[in-house]
Amino acid sequence: MNDKPHIVIVGAGAIGAFYGAVLKRAGCRVSVVLRSDYDAVAEHGFTVNSPLGDLSYKPDGVYRKGGNNADTNDVAADYVICCVKVLPDTDRAALITPWVSAGTRIVLIENGIDIEPPVAEAFPDNPLISCLAFIAVNRTEVPGVIEHVAYGRLALGVWPEGVTEDCRALAQWFEQEGIDVKLAESVVRERWIKSVWNTPFNPLSVLAGGADMASMLDAPGGEALARALMAEVTAVAAAHGYPLPDDIIDRNIASTRKMPGYRNSMALDYLAGRPMEIEAILGNVVAIAGRLSIPVPRLETIRVALAMRHE
Repeated sequence: MNDKPHIVIVGAGAIGAFYGAVLKRAGCRVSVVLRSDYDAVAEHGFTVNSPLGDLSYKPDGVYRKGGNNADTNDVAADYVICCVKVLPDTDRAALITPWVSAGTRIVLIENGIDIEPPVAEAFPDNPLISCLAFIAVNRTEVPGVIEHVAYGRLALGVWPEGVTEDCRALAQWFEQEGIDVKLAESVVRERWIKSVWNTPFNPLSVLAGGADMASMLDAPGGEALARALMAEVTAVAAAHGYPLPDDIIDRNIASTRKMPGYRNSMALDYLAGRPMEIEAILGNVVAIAGRLSIPVPRLETIRVALAMRHE
């Protein structure tokens, strides 16, 4: 690999644009594939306001998602980072295909549990690195302008397990620009850890009309319901072979209490009328529970209620 690898980010929304900015500042060649804001980004690049400083940058290449403007001889990538939402009608493998060659490492920075198989099956000979982002970052109303509010930590590893030199190289580029990276021997376990928070709170926020975290926890019975949902998630994780720490629910509740006005990503998507990752975050947990015969009555009820709401 060259000292300055070519990285193509497919789905350069808030998260993709932010991590692209970090990699660009680390000296990587960064191209982006996006659907929204194409004209603005092609002309002016991204403006990225961040506690890490001004991360604004002009990508080395700007391409339309789903367009026919990919010359694979020109843009074949050392790493393809997929940051698109995991939705039932989105073929992620098809979206990244124009940018993948024999030596390309595929990286998924996406939410949810059990999201890797469709991509792994489509590219069985390419290394697959699964990655979770812990970050507060948003697109603004101004095309191409990104506001990084806080955090940015990443957990990554080869799917389904292991850490390779490809992982270490990617981590090094992020770390040299101030991003905390955890190299995870079991990235599936890391996904379960994040699901303890995501699986209850994201769907609940939609049923609560886009409520913030404090409103949900302070509602009569709100914290008790959140704890019960978290307990169902931890039971499924344990049955799946990934037992989690005994205090993980207490720690999640305590950390959530520290973000009183915070609306999670699904709440923001709901309020903006955007598609939501309900199946990736909730439906897949319920499906795994069914395969393992683990009762999750509250999670099942929430999934049905969401389906009714969005029929």
